[in-house]
Amino acid sequence: MNRPSTDPDASLAALRYQNAARDLAHIVRHIASRYIAQQVPLTWRLLHAIEAEALADLGFASRHDALMLGLFQRPTALPYPETDDPVDFGASNALPAVFAFAVVAYEEAQRETARLAAGKQSAQTGRRRPRAWGG
Repeated sequence: MNRPSTDPDASLAALRYQNAARDLAHIVRHIASRYIAQQVPLTWRLLHAIEAEALADLGFASRHDALMLGLFQRPTALPYPETDDPVDFGASNALPAVFAFAVVAYEEAQRETARLAAGKQSAQTGRRRPRAWGG
C-alpha cells in the first residue's frame, strides 16, 4: 500500500526532484523553441542533440547536485536510434525525461500552429467567431 511518507528527508528529496525536473523542462523548452522557430522537424538525431545540450547546461549542473543530475541521465540500457528519421515513440509512455520534455514542446507548438491556421482560415472565409463579450 502506498502511503505518503512522513519522513522529512523523503519530502525534501521529492521537492528537490520536482524542482530539478521543472528546471530541466524549462531548459529543454528553451532549446527546442530555437529549432521550432526555424521549423526544424524533430528527428532522432535532433532529440539526442537537445538531450546533450540540456544535460550539459552549466546552470542546471550548478543548481543541482550530481546525484540529482544522474536521475535525469538516460539509462544506457535504453538505446534509441541516432538517425534523421522523424521521432516516433508509438504508444510508449516510458520516455527519458529530456525526450519527454522535447516531445511535449514540439506537440504544443504543433497544436498552436494548427490553432492559428484554423483561426486564419475562419478569418479568410469572412465568418466571425462569436466573442464572449458580445462583440
